[in-house]
Amino acid sequence: MEYPYIPISQRQPLKWPNGARVALIITFNLETWDLTKDTDKPYYAGGPPILPDVLPGRVPDFPNYTWREYGQRVGIWRLYELFDKMGAKASCTTNAVTFDRRRAMVQAVLDRGWELLAHNWEQGELLSDFAGDPGREREIVLRTLAKYEAETGRKARGWLSSSLRGTLQTADILAEQGCSFYCDIMNDDQPYLLSTPSGPIVSIPYSNEINDFTLLTRRNYTTDQFRDILIEELDVLYEEGAATGRIMNIGLHPHVSGRAHRIRAIRQFIEHAQSLPGVWWATRAEIADWYLANHDSHIPNQLGTPQ
Repeated sequence: MEYPYIPISQRQPLKWPNGARVALIITFNLETWDLTKDTDKPYYAGGPPILPDVLPGRVPDFPNYTWREYGQRVGIWRLYELFDKMGAKASCTTNAVTFDRRRAMVQAVLDRGWELLAHNWEQGELLSDFAGDPGREREIVLRTLAKYEAETGRKARGWLSSSLRGTLQTADILAEQGCSFYCDIMNDDQPYLLSTPSGPIVSIPYSNEINDFTLLTRRNYTTDQFRDILIEELDVLYEEGAATGRIMNIGLHPHVSGRAHRIRAIRQFIEHAQSLPGVWWATRAEIADWYLANHDSHIPNQLGTPQ
């Protein structure tokens, strides 16, 4: 995987369809964790814990596990209900095991016709754990893609790694398998092309900054502060988007944003976004398809030598 350094100031203006200024993506992560793993090492259960005491992998960590499970049992349904009421849509990611263990979460996305991305086999299993074992990483990615296709009846268009922990070969594997976009690279407000041996794949950035886990769990912002950050981010991108289009992705986790005292922030942000005429409520597949068809006018020869 390679990509060039091209600062945004040196690119041609990016013009979204219908004159939109910002392509807005709101992501629900439909994640599933194992309760235990056969190891004495601390178990990485999908991110920092809500309680600080770290237990060995083979010891059940019920406070942290069931805190996340709240999102599967309650929080995601609160989010689905809100989006249905507001006529909004999310772009969702799912671990492969969610199809079997928490099927209703994924089925709700399929029933709504929303976008669904492959998101590793199980949330606590990071591809970076296998950076020195490329064969094992490949097996996990291919098994995940096969499960996605078997359950949805279509091939996955894109991929987000658990905790964005991909390796140098992840994008290569995905392009080889026909995926058109990859979301682990978070270094831009616009899409661009990653070069792989199997051809280009579009980088459509996720965000670990505009993310409920970062803002609410790690930094302990209030509901009002969370709402204000989302609105401020969109407003600045919207102003900048008059000259060259931008992407805004919001990463949401049902056990964080799906709490009753936080849902207001999401509702008020959606109300604000829906009031702006130049917001494109895009799917990642729509962005990838548009960019592959139009990137030559945005960054000529952008698959040149990385700097």
